[in-house]
Amino acid sequence: QVQLVESGGGLVQAGESLRLSCAASGRTFSSYSVGWFRQAPGKEREFVAHVTWIGANTYYIDSVKGRFTISRDNAKNTVYLQMNNLKPEDTAIYYCAAYHRSTLAVIGNTRSYDYWGQGTQVTVSS
Repeated sequence: QVQLVESGGGLVQAGESLRLSCAASGRTFSSYSVGWFRQAPGKEREFVAHVTWIGANTYYIDSVKGRFTISRDNAKNTVYLQMNNLKPEDTAIYYCAAYHRSTLAVIGNTRSYDYWGQGTQVTVSS
């Protein structure tokens, strides 16, 4: 069982940065791959970024490539999403989610993920 808690959201102006954290409970967090998703009002939840359980591979949607960086520190049971040069269209609730490394997952599909955090609000003003 894994519990996830996001933090680090807030209100910023366009061009500024935020770093989101996803803190996990459980001794085997290093066996879980993690994704960040976001959901804007009236829209479906959208895949943003992914890091494999060992941290060797990362993936991003095109709209955040070059601006967002996902990373993990397994010693701290934490995954981060560094968001630079934020834009108003990045405004959403951001969720982290995890699945065990043995899962045959489609990283952009919410149904591949077994555990979800409660979300943290990111608002970017123009």
